[in-house]
Amino acid sequence: QVQLVESGGGQVQPGGSLRLTCKASGTIYPFKPMSWYRQTPGKEREFVAKAIAERKLYANAVKGRFTISRDNGPNTLYLQMDSLKPDDTAVYYCNYESFWGQGTHVTVSA
Repeated sequence: QVQLVESGGGQVQPGGSLRLTCKASGTIYPFKPMSWYRQTPGKEREFVAKAIAERKLYANAVKGRFTISRDNGPNTLYLQMDSLKPDDTAVYYCNYESFWGQGTHVTVSA
C-alpha cells in the first residue's frame, strides 16, 4: 500500500512562489513516474508535471514557471512554483501509479 501526503500549499500574491512537497510511503519504485495534478471546482483534474527518473515533463501552462524534482532517498516529490498566476489557483494532488494524495490548496490572489 502506498500513501501520499502533500503539503506546502497556501495563499500567495500573483508573481509569488510556493514549494509543494509530497511524501510517499510504501513501496515506491524510482523508475516509475510520480506526478503532480491540479483541480479546480467544476473542472476535471489536469496534469501539471511528471518526473520519470531524470526526465521531467510539464504541461504547457506551467512550463518555464514550475519545476518538479524528486528525491528517491526519502521518496519525496517536490513542485517549485514560481511566477504564480491567479489561474494556478487549484487543489494540487500528488500521484503515483493508482494512488493519490489528499491534495493541498493553492490560492493565488492579490
